[in-house]
Amino acid sequence: MKKGFLLLTLLAASVTGAAHADDAAIQQALKSLGIQNAQIQSSPVAGLKTVLTESGVLYASEDGKHILQGPLYDVSGKQPVNVTNQLLVKNLEALKDEMIIYKAPQEKHVITVFTDITCGYCHKLHEQMKEYNALGITVRYLAFPRQGLDSQAEKDMQSIWCTADRNAAFDAALRGDAVSPATCKTSIARHFELGVQFGVSGTPAVVLQDGTMIPGYQPPKEMAAMLNARKAPPSNGQ
Repeated sequence: MKKGFLLLTLLAASVTGAAHADDAAIQQALKSLGIQNAQIQSSPVAGLKTVLTESGVLYASEDGKHILQGPLYDVSGKQPVNVTNQLLVKNLEALKDEMIIYKAPQEKHVITVFTDITCGYCHKLHEQMKEYNALGITVRYLAFPRQGLDSQAEKDMQSIWCTADRNAAFDAALRGDAVSPATCKTSIARHFELGVQFGVSGTPAVVLQDGTMIPGYQPPKEMAAMLNARKAPPSNGQ
């Protein structure tokens, strides 16, 4: 038993060592591209690793010799699945406590919206919040200042996210009220980085529960119809 246990321990150590060696090669390759602080994870494709960076999601060969940029799709089923975004859903849910949430009384769907308080269509979406909620759609907000992390919008949204009543502060800002400066440990830079990884290039950008991203504004009834259609089971013969 002791020999068997020792053999398993050595095997596990060798596998872990090999993984670290692979990661080291990838990290070195990333440094040559000027990429720092990347998170390396496994991927569903043999021979590839997933690399999460501040500038988006990459895929790297285990020897670090090849780097791919762009979403990874699984096309083995009836519908293509964005595997990259499904991976990012875990990171999205990790920010749940930092979201500004408008919960539907009878919740059927949950959408997460990357928003900017200076965005016209973000204002339009928020003005119709009661309609989204009445249709069973819970709306969760994360901050995505389109002009970057050094913009005035970023400073204002950082203050909103640092107030005791975020919803009230967000409502007031979208009504056009001045934003009172506030500070806290919450950093909307994490929201922005995740948005970049999802491929957000404009706001509002809507992320569904399965990781699918819908760019741009969708009116309440159209949004509900799309969500209901995605949730509905396939009809017989399909």
